[in-house]
Amino acid sequence: MTYDVESIRAHFPALTAGTVPEHTVHFDSPGGTQTPQSVGQAIFNTLTGPLSIRGRRSPSERNADDAVTGFRSAMADLLGADALGIVYGRSATQLTYDFSRHLSRDWAPGDEIVVSRLDHDANIRPWVQAADHAGATVVWVDFDPETGELAPAAVAAVLTDRTRLVAVTAASNLIGTRPAIAEIAKVVHQAGALFFVDGVHYVPHAFVDLAALGADFFVCSPYKFFGPHCGVLAADPALLAGIHPDKLLPSTDVVPERFELGTLPYETLAGVTAAVDFLAGLGELATGVPARPSSSRRERLRASLRSAEAHEDALRDRLESGLAALPGVTVYSRAAQRTPTVLVGFTGRRAADATEFLFERGILAPSGSFYALEASRHLGLGEAGGLRIGLAPYSTPAEIDALLAGLAEFVLG
Repeated sequence: MTYDVESIRAHFPALTAGTVPEHTVHFDSPGGTQTPQSVGQAIFNTLTGPLSIRGRRSPSERNADDAVTGFRSAMADLLGADALGIVYGRSATQLTYDFSRHLSRDWAPGDEIVVSRLDHDANIRPWVQAADHAGATVVWVDFDPETGELAPAAVAAVLTDRTRLVAVTAASNLIGTRPAIAEIAKVVHQAGALFFVDGVHYVPHAFVDLAALGADFFVCSPYKFFGPHCGVLAADPALLAGIHPDKLLPSTDVVPERFELGTLPYETLAGVTAAVDFLAGLGELATGVPARPSSSRRERLRASLRSAEAHEDALRDRLESGLAALPGVTVYSRAAQRTPTVLVGFTGRRAADATEFLFERGILAPSGSFYALEASRHLGLGEAGGLRIGLAPYSTPAEIDALLAGLAEFVLG
């Protein structure tokens, strides 16, 4: 089936030539995607319309309440979760820190917490620090630097009857590796431990089924999939009901509100809902084939994300074929299952220099370790990391060709 990428790009003001002073080719989507017009409009409409504390009496109260319930419903549809288990946070990092504090209250010396070197530091440091405060032991799981793979067997090998929690990414934001999360979840639960999954880099590139993944806690960031800057945690409401965070005495103890301190940013929540709705309609935009009138948002999300994934994978193949023809270029993204995110290095040249060289030609492909510090070190790249090329549903073959031409000029010039 065809994929009309221009129909998608037309909804992004930042991607429309002539609407910005300097049109830039974006390969920086792992750090945050561009935003469609409908998301900005939803934020504007909510923020400038009647708005007050949540309730059902006045229009302003209803608008606030609808923004919250709409957000929970939209994220539940996106993740295959229960709407009553959707928790808002300022960022995925903040949510992980919060829950590391909540869960570590019951840890004690002798308990073990497992973290992976494949992960973004936001799914490592909160657990390491919480374990340190509790006197618990941190156990590390390594990935294979040659293949980029994090094997379920490697996780299983370190589990004991003292393991309390395992934290693993569903997709590496540095090299794109997608571990077999469902298999890891089985061995974690067999050990009687909780499983905390960082889905920030996974959600933009895959159809998420939380039950199938087996994660007890799953975090993501809407600004990675066309939404505003914030974080979301999904969990079983029954599991959340057993966790009691510190809160103000008059504030509600209802789940999930007990974890959301203060008045929520209704305009941001409305923007998240609009982003999920845009994702749900992406397949229709790309293929020109309307969804069945009876299709649920969840069904439309499945079709859209699978269409986008096929488009991104085809572009990644085009990119990697071109990179293979360039001398002195090393590709570190090698796992069998991976996102369209490619980390590269250059013999005798700094990745940061390649970034600057490309930027001078209107191509934005940043370099660094991108907070995946342990992964970058494990690959032998230190803190400098590499050049990260991230694809999105709005990326085009012409942009890939422009990038490859720029890199060829860099390495051969």
